[in-house]
Amino acid sequence: MTSDSVPAGGDPRRLLADARNLARRVRFAQRVTWLPLLVLGVVTFGAIPFYLLLQGQVSDCRPVEGGEICKVWFPAEFYWLGALVLAYVVIAAGYLRVARARGVDARVLPYALTGAVIALLLFAAVMAGAGKWIVPDEQALLRPSAFAQFMFRLLAPAGGIGLALLVLAWLERHVALLLFTLVYLAVVLVPIDFGWTMMSQWQFVPMLVIGGSVLLLGSAGFALAQRLRGPR
Repeated sequence: MTSDSVPAGGDPRRLLADARNLARRVRFAQRVTWLPLLVLGVVTFGAIPFYLLLQGQVSDCRPVEGGEICKVWFPAEFYWLGALVLAYVVIAAGYLRVARARGVDARVLPYALTGAVIALLLFAAVMAGAGKWIVPDEQALLRPSAFAQFMFRLLAPAGGIGLALLVLAWLERHVALLLFTLVYLAVVLVPIDFGWTMMSQWQFVPMLVIGGSVLLLGSAGFALAQRLRGPR
């Protein structure tokens, strides 16, 4: 990457302005924002058949008035672990390849490592028994508190994706990505199930479709914006 700025002639203010302009150009050249959104959007849609085809595993049931309450976890958690770790490897490789082509450094490794660690921690929490308690008898359904529902969604794979994107926005000093990530987190934290029961495997489909669509639309938007802006 080269700079075609006019020599500042020793003017400190001109030198500072040129340095800031060069820093902005370098940060822009380092960004491949569309790539993680595209990869993570594909991963999110890829989870749908795993939820639909693999039955949830129920254990530790105990009786309550009008039914029983059980702990459940879904085999799709194994998909999320493998798919997300692979996704962050692909994202890091893509960033590094683009960085070499543009002659700049890449700041993606802390983001990729953070995302992989979050995926591992969430998987470990589920395997350790932090599954969701449910009541098969809808008449005896015990609704968790609003705070418990919020934390469950925040610590779900979609929430983990959003938390990692906050790290990427900070690394790239990317205000637009920060705003997009906040919108994404707001979307995935909203409870949407279209009335499907908690025992239904279809309960996950609305949020997977919505979250994946937001990521793919964001990827298309950032790719278009970068293409229109072009090199400066």
